[in-house]
Amino acid sequence: MAQLVISGKELIRLLEKLGFEVIRINGSHHRVRHPDGRVTSVPVHKNEDLPKGLVRKIIREDLDMDFEEFIVFARENG
Repeated sequence: MAQLVISGKELIRLLEKLGFEVIRINGSHHRVRHPDGRVTSVPVHKNEDLPKGLVRKIIREDLDMDFEEFIVFARENG
């Protein structure tokens, strides 16, 4: 299984390419929303990598995407 090491800032950039828009920033947490109603929150702490469990949760539950599909997207657009 592929690994994805990514910072919050990089994840926000990829989410924007998927059509998400930052709707609110509260401290270090960026709230993003897709036009179809999907919403998630991404912590952006300096340029630190996000915990792998959090990244998987965001991809699977909030984005409703397959993890491997997102990895391919990230490599093509990163």
